[in-house]
This record gives sequence, C-alpha cells and structure tokens, in this order.
Amino acid sequence: MSTSTSGRRRRADAERSIARIVSAARESLSQDPTASIDDIAKAAGVGRMTLYGHFRNRADLVEAALVDALRAGEEVLAAVDLTGDAQDALTRLLDSSWSLVAESTALLAAAQGTLPAGRIRQLHTAPAERVEELIRRGQEQGAFRTDLPMTWLVGVIQHVLHGAAEEIRAGRLKSAETARVVIATVQSILAVPAAAGPS
Repeated sequence: MSTSTSGRRRRADAERSIARIVSAARESLSQDPTASIDDIAKAAGVGRMTLYGHFRNRADLVEAALVDALRAGEEVLAAVDLTGDAQDALTRLLDSSWSLVAESTALLAAAQGTLPAGRIRQLHTAPAERVEELIRRGQEQGAFRTDLPMTWLVGVIQHVLHGAAEEIRAGRLKSAETARVVIATVQSILAVPAAAGPS
C-alpha cells in the first residue's frame, strides 16, 4: 500500500469518526443538554482519547453539533417555497420551522450554557435573514406591520418557536396542534394594527 493511499484511508477513517461523534453529540445533547464528554463518547462508540483527538473540549463539540443541526435544518428550510403572498409563504415556513426548533431546543440550551451569545447569533444568521426577508416583503405588500423594529419582530418569532418547543417538552402543548398555534400566534404578532378609532 502506498503512503498516499494509506494517508487517504486514515483521513477517511478520521472523517467517519468525526461524523459519528458529531451525530452522537447531537442526539445526546438533544436528549440532555448537560450530557458529558464521556456520555457522548460512549454514544459514539469511541474512547475519550479518540474524541479529544478531534475536539479540544466540550465547547468545540457542542458547537460542532449545533452547526450540524443548523446545516440539516437549512437543507429543509431552503426547500420551502417562499414565493408569492408573504402571509402564505410565512405559514409554509413556520410549518417547517417549528418541528426543527422542537428537535433542537435542548441542543440550543447546551449551546447557550457553553458558547458565547454572539457566536450563537452568528450561527443563526441564515435562518434569521430568511425570516427578515419574508417580513420585509410582507411589509411591502401591506400584509405585515411596520411600526416595530425588524430585529424585534424576528426575535419574537424565534422566541415563539422556542416557547412552543418548551411547551411540548412540558406536556402543555400537543405536537399535533403546535403548527396551528405557532402560525396563529406569529400571524397575529405581524398583523397590521387596526386603525385607532376616534378618541
């Protein structure tokens, strides 16, 4: 076996090992945001030394898991049809988004307890920009309110999604009705306020 072939095989083995560890981290942290390095290594079927050979510390591993979850979510959301009427497009986006958020709420909690807030915001840039573009289009169509800051509206929508996920985890909201509740809540938040009546 040539040195180059041996090197390629080692790289391929390393990539498979990293993928297995990241997948185990996503699953472990989604079930328990306090999952330890030992828990994740065990779930991945590797030893601590192997794990530390790829990730310097728990923070690096948590970030890799969050990045992987966001990448997978981005693939789903990028396929959502956002053309046409902004309200209809928002309904389609929320219908796809809430379940992704529900799956990653515990993972996000792990990240919030480990990574700087600025880094988490940076990693969520693409989803936030998609929502912002859609709200802006809805405002241009006269369908969404324009009296509140854009950053506030985007942030409130993110809080609604995460709040719905927490309600499901607490057993106060059924999965089957979550999409309807989330969509109705967000649409009411974005609705153009009724004109004030005579004083």
